[in-house]
Amino acid sequence: MKSVAIIGAGITGLTAAFYLKRQGVPVTVYEASGRVGGVIQTVRKDGFLAEFGPNTILETSPKIKQLVIDAGLESRKLATDPQAEARFVVRYGRPIEMPGKPLGFFTTKLFTARAKLAVLREPFIKPRRDGAEESIGQFVVRRFNQEFLDHAIDALVAGIYAGDPNKLSLPHAFPKLKALEDNYGSMIKGQIFGARDRKKSGEVAKDRAAKFSFDEGLQVLPDTLAAQLGDALKLNTSVTKLAQTASGWRVTTANGEAEFDKVIYCGTAYQLAELGIEVAQQHRPTEAFAEISYPPVGAVVLGFRREDVAHPSQGFGMLIPKIEGFKILGTIFSSALFPNRAPAGHITLTSYIGGARYPELGLLPEKDLIETTLADLRVLLGVKGQPVFTHTKTWPQAIPQYNVGYGKYRDLLTEIERTSPNLFFAGHYRDGVSLGDSIVSGVNIAERVAKLF
Repeated sequence: MKSVAIIGAGITGLTAAFYLKRQGVPVTVYEASGRVGGVIQTVRKDGFLAEFGPNTILETSPKIKQLVIDAGLESRKLATDPQAEARFVVRYGRPIEMPGKPLGFFTTKLFTARAKLAVLREPFIKPRRDGAEESIGQFVVRRFNQEFLDHAIDALVAGIYAGDPNKLSLPHAFPKLKALEDNYGSMIKGQIFGARDRKKSGEVAKDRAAKFSFDEGLQVLPDTLAAQLGDALKLNTSVTKLAQTASGWRVTTANGEAEFDKVIYCGTAYQLAELGIEVAQQHRPTEAFAEISYPPVGAVVLGFRREDVAHPSQGFGMLIPKIEGFKILGTIFSSALFPNRAPAGHITLTSYIGGARYPELGLLPEKDLIETTLADLRVLLGVKGQPVFTHTKTWPQAIPQYNVGYGKYRDLLTEIERTSPNLFFAGHYRDGVSLGDSIVSGVNIAERVAKLF
């Protein structure tokens, strides 16, 4: 019987395994840690629900919606509260609500008249056609201005990548923005005239996509997918070597060896760098993947009595540009998004610290993480007193940074696949870092592999 080994039980690996098994393909999933879900991690304690990685899934593709249906989770799916759509960006030392409609941009206090004029001027700026790779920072300054980068895009990049806009690659980290300029000559024109193409594809822009979770948090999804695998899921089992055989691949772990027809790698780039891959009795070097930056991020979940937070905290949350001088990257108003995230009369705030902006802060001890976060929240949201609930999680290597030059790593993955038949790569280091991107990556690789049987 033809079989597939999947390395990594994060959401990509679990999704791929789920769909391959549904099509009758035997799978074995190897996971180095003792749990599934990767950065998805939910804890319920003392009436609070804490998410340590992503808080929501963006329904950017119909494939995401279909996974929820196929997994039997539609009844447990929770849409965000319609009254929690407001997003805030910090400026002048306080959170200011982002305009929800285009005309609101021209009345908001978030930007000066100069920045607003830059937006009006953007459709008339000639697109760049020389093929040079830009950072997202260079792109924004060229098409808008420095203020727009410092007070908007820097905050957005911190929220998505915990990254540095002056390092992140435009074509690799934000390919859809580059496509707008390539196809329409302008961001504004692309938003207007590209709506028809997006509707035809069934895809939704991330800023317009529906957001959802589950009744007991995002951990519900990987746990449900894992439950379908039974004994085919091998926890606490690190893969140390892959060797090509006459008919497929030999997978070596501390527990022994097993033969498979095909292998899908769904782990991290830095783990791939340490994995030995032997093709036609020759070692295939993967050390280059260790160069991919994964800055540390600390997640700090704090619960407060409602009366101890002056800000209404009704909305999705706030993002904080570096220029504002605060230590945290941003805060999600978790209990405003979904019901039962905090006991009655309380609220839950989830903040993130570290990233490429302040990597040393992401590795602070728990006590210091909490105190550093509290210091910022006291200023920004008017928090007083002490939290009644605290929970932290440190991710020493959190999110891969698609920095300028990232194309060489994607090219190397493609080259390894080309020269190593029946070995495949999928996941956040290749197909996008959002949770939705990782799900779609898992669906796509399952479809690709299933066609080969």
